[in-house]
Amino acid sequence: MSKTDTAVERASRLDTTAISDAMDRLGIAGQCLGIKPLEHGMRLAGRAFTILYGPSGKPSGTVGDYIDDVPAGGVVVLDNGGREDATVWGDILTWVANQRGLGGTVIDGACRDTHLALELRYPIFSRSYSMRTGKDRVQVEAMGGPVTIGDARCAAGDLLRGDSDGVVVIPAAHEDDVLTVAEEIDAIEQRIREAVKSGRTLVEARKQHGYHALQTRKK
Repeated sequence: MSKTDTAVERASRLDTTAISDAMDRLGIAGQCLGIKPLEHGMRLAGRAFTILYGPSGKPSGTVGDYIDDVPAGGVVVLDNGGREDATVWGDILTWVANQRGLGGTVIDGACRDTHLALELRYPIFSRSYSMRTGKDRVQVEAMGGPVTIGDARCAAGDLLRGDSDGVVVIPAAHEDDVLTVAEEIDAIEQRIREAVKSGRTLVEARKQHGYHALQTRKK
């Protein structure tokens, strides 16, 4: 297994909450605020394939025919500037992405045709959904460059993790540090549960394991 695959596998075993706390401790931004799953229970972990959108020109550019270039397991990351009046993902893309074994889609903006994503259990995380097409309203400006998702910077190849609480972006340059700290936090929280299970009060268990400082930035 490659280093990249190992990191994705490690991330897939962690909740976004542990990763978020780890990033806070390390002083690394990456929480995609306002980006939610179509349905609780949707989860994703994979590498970012980034697309930047802008307002449509005259003549209009396209909303993109990039899907065949996304590697299996990759996560499509679409920066539509938070627009909720022009969708950039629909049922054809969902169907093809699912057929190709992609890891999911993250949109700072809106998607549509949500019924198929729910039926296929294909993970989509977005700001909202609508029926209104983005065709002739927005167009692809750039592919493979840095984008912004819920105020978080995401570069191509960065590691994304999504679950019921939202999405985090782990910068590739810091992924090992973030994952190591997140695994430590997750293990400590498990020990707190075990301590309570064995008769300790929650106050005692939290104090013993330093719960209230797990996310505190180290000086």
